[in-house]
Amino acid sequence: MSEAILDCKGVTRRFGGLVALDTLDLQMPRGAILGLIGPNGSGKTTFFNVLTGIYGFSDGAAAFDGRDITAYSSQEVYRAGIARTFQRSRMCLPLSVFDNIMVGNHKRLDHGLWANVFARKKLRKAFEESYEEAHELVKIFDPPLAERMFEPVAGFPMIDRRRIEICRALISHPKLLLLDEPSAGMTHEETRQLMDDILEVRDRIKDLSIIIIEHEMGVIERITDRCIVLNFGRKIAEGTYQDVANDREVQEAYLGAE
Repeated sequence: MSEAILDCKGVTRRFGGLVALDTLDLQMPRGAILGLIGPNGSGKTTFFNVLTGIYGFSDGAAAFDGRDITAYSSQEVYRAGIARTFQRSRMCLPLSVFDNIMVGNHKRLDHGLWANVFARKKLRKAFEESYEEAHELVKIFDPPLAERMFEPVAGFPMIDRRRIEICRALISHPKLLLLDEPSAGMTHEETRQLMDDILEVRDRIKDLSIIIIEHEMGVIERITDRCIVLNFGRKIAEGTYQDVANDREVQEAYLGAE
């Protein structure tokens, strides 16, 4: 295994008497794609929410790129280099493609009054540089979409909205990208196209690590290097897709015991 960019030990999250995550250990190799799978309610999105500071740790710890991030707020996690998408689309539909992507770039923008009101040349230069970077990023996913940067997102199909969401996460130059069911609401063909895009991104952005939550097992088999399977908040299997697909406990979690 290559160097771990993320090392989680005993991660636990309780909601009253409910244990949503139960002493989860997870090591994420740098530059890999890790699949996080399991039945509905197994704790997958809860893990993302704990890792990104939306929920606190009830117990356990997480180290990212050599730093303890256990007590980090969502903003601190973002600034450390972790970005994410959500299962339900969180696009600002009346805003343009470019504006939506820039929402994810705020750690690199100058928000001061002087810079935005009086330093007009500096502001214009920052805008041009940001536009060029966003444009090139969208081109990785779909060149025609990159020529529609100032159109409202409301006019685009789901696959393009997902592409824009991923670009919004990538514009901050994260080291770790968390994708929460990116194929939700899309057809099989759209899912195939989006997975092509994700693999292209991984090839172009060296050392980018990705954790993907996904229910489409064909997606997991195709793009992941390893998988972790959760059930009732507990890790029940880890390995390649074939390893976990052949695991009896995993089969029972998905299909039920005979």
